Order: sequence, then C-alpha cells, then structure tokens
Amino acid sequence: MDNTVLHRAETRGYANHGWLNTHHTFSFASYNNPDRMHFGVLRVLNDDQVSEGMGFGTHPHDNMEIISIPLEGDLEHKDSMGNKAVIRHGDIQVMSAGTGITHSEYNKNTDKPVKFLQIWVFPNKKNVSPRYDQITLKVADRHNKLQQILSPNPADAGVWIHQDAWFHLGTFDKDKAAHYNIKRKGNGVYAFVIKGSFTLGGITLKERDGMGIWNTEHINLAAKTQGAEILLMDVPMAL
Repeated sequence: MDNTVLHRAETRGYANHGWLNTHHTFSFASYNNPDRMHFGVLRVLNDDQVSEGMGFGTHPHDNMEIISIPLEGDLEHKDSMGNKAVIRHGDIQVMSAGTGITHSEYNKNTDKPVKFLQIWVFPNKKNVSPRYDQITLKVADRHNKLQQILSPNPADAGVWIHQDAWFHLGTFDKDKAAHYNIKRKGNGVYAFVIKGSFTLGGITLKERDGMGIWNTEHINLAAKTQGAEILLMDVPMAL
C-alpha cells in the first residue's frame, strides 16, 4: 500500500457543548493533537450535530475555504455579505473567506437536530474577495458511483474553491466498487466514511473512519454494507 494515515472514528477529538456535539478529525478548538494538524491543505474536518433551535453565533473567518455538507436536518446561514439561506441534505455550501467574512449558522427546527460536515481547506490565493455559493445536487446521481461536488473550476460540476482540490460523494450498494484517479500530480486523497463500511486498499473503514492516501495515482474502494456512503477529498499535499 502507498503512503497512508488511518484515523479511526473513536480516536477523533470530541466535545459536547450541550447545544453542539462535535467530533474533530484534525486539531480544532480545545482538541490539539500535533500529529493531527492537517492532511495536506485539508485543515478541518468536523462532524457536527446542532440541537434544536441552537447554533453558532456570528463569528469571523479569513483566508480559508469553508465547505459545509448537510447530512440531516436544515441549517440556516446568514453572513456579512447579505446572504441568508437554508442548506439541507443534498446541498453543498462554500465560502471563500478571503479578506474576511462574518457569519452565523443555526438549526431553525424545533423538532430535530441538524447534522453536517464542516470542512476547511487552505486556499492557494490569499486575500481574495469573500464569496458565498450553494448548490443542490441530485443525490440519485451518486448511486453506485462517485459524484463530483467540488473542484477548482467554476465551469465544472459542483461548487468551486481557490485550491486544486476535488471532492466526490458516493452511496453504494453492498459489494459495489469504484475506481478513482487522482486529479492532479502531487495530490493525495482523504476518504471519510459517512455511513456503513468500505474496503480501501485492503483496509476496512467503518462509519466515521478516515484515511489519507498519497504518493499514488489512483485508489479502489468497495462497499461492505448496503447504502454505504463515502466522501473523497482530493487535495494538494504541499501547503
């Protein structure tokens, strides 16, 4: 197997703030692990659950590409650029914080929590004009295949960011397999299992496990459970 790093679900940082239940794959807030600062330009992978009627108050960001992937429920977003929107399962949201942005995120539902992945990627350009975008994708288009949800190119499928990164989501029936070619020489892939289990390079990954692979040109994955869901993040390894 090529160069790999394995992060089992139970080894992630964890915090329960009452209104927020969160797991951190990489160092974040009070979770500080010098061995887990980032995977290439992938800086943050937070697995968040926000209680009914609660949320993140207005707070600032700069010079970071921030991607939100809702898994369950509805998340309301407001920002300093005047955007107000709700993102749901099937949506992908992106912010280029650039020179600076403030925003808030709330669960407006009173009957159910909201679950989403919050991902930060170091940009390849600093101090760009702040930007917000969100799109709704056809979830059926990722059945037994990998659906591109993010790239560096505004003309491509999905949202785009200021970085040579490509993200794909796939939901697979048991024993279905997929082959993925790394998009750019020098990039690595970080795989995160959202649901079920997969084998990747001979290693079994369970729900919420993560694995980074680099110095390779392609990877092969196979679902071990029905309805297994995976996120692949193809990112530059050099900061």
